[in-house]
Amino acid sequence: MINIKDNLDKIKAQINQACQQSGRNSNEVKLLAVSKTKPASDVEQAYLAGQTDFGENYLQDALEKITQLSHLPQITWHFIGPIQSNKTKHIAEHFAWVHSIDRAKIALRLNDHLNDIDSQDTPLNICLQVNISEENSKSGLSIEEILPLAEQVNQCKNLCLRGLMAIPEKNASTETYQKMQQLFNDLQQRYPSVDTLSLGMSNDLAPAIAAGSTMVRIGTAIFGARA
Repeated sequence: MINIKDNLDKIKAQINQACQQSGRNSNEVKLLAVSKTKPASDVEQAYLAGQTDFGENYLQDALEKITQLSHLPQITWHFIGPIQSNKTKHIAEHFAWVHSIDRAKIALRLNDHLNDIDSQDTPLNICLQVNISEENSKSGLSIEEILPLAEQVNQCKNLCLRGLMAIPEKNASTETYQKMQQLFNDLQQRYPSVDTLSLGMSNDLAPAIAAGSTMVRIGTAIFGARA
């Protein structure tokens, strides 16, 4: 039997340790619980243990959970998976954050959909996904594509540019994380709204935090292996 509260406590202890080792305050790093493929009951357990931010990759699965858990007042949903054009309407309606923007077309569609939502009073938080390790198998922007897309997102009245997201290759070098940190710092200098570096998972939490990550995405270590 998986004890989600205990697992959350263990992850938070790891985050605290990594922050101490890198001379950072643990309050600077937010935990995003990746709940993809997990049932709503697991998400609710985590919520009752104090976790409020949850990341989803698969839209249909996510929408079912969002509906089932609509009674939880402080829950915040983050979409972190690849986005197809026909999914943008539902993402715009149901999520507070999107971490996986790597095309202007998707950003503009999200912005346009939000024009049609009467209750929309806060912008959708956007992170640009960077393919920092230049892997053919992964989505994401090249370094040269970041600033042009950032400017387009910044001009969208219903979107708020918050930062960058990346999934470095397994056993990535320290230089890879430092490069990501520099890209984030450069973007911060240009846009006051930028405050989020979504970087680091279970296997690279420490180097990500050492490189300035402000949000780590943890799934299996909280909810157990996927079935």
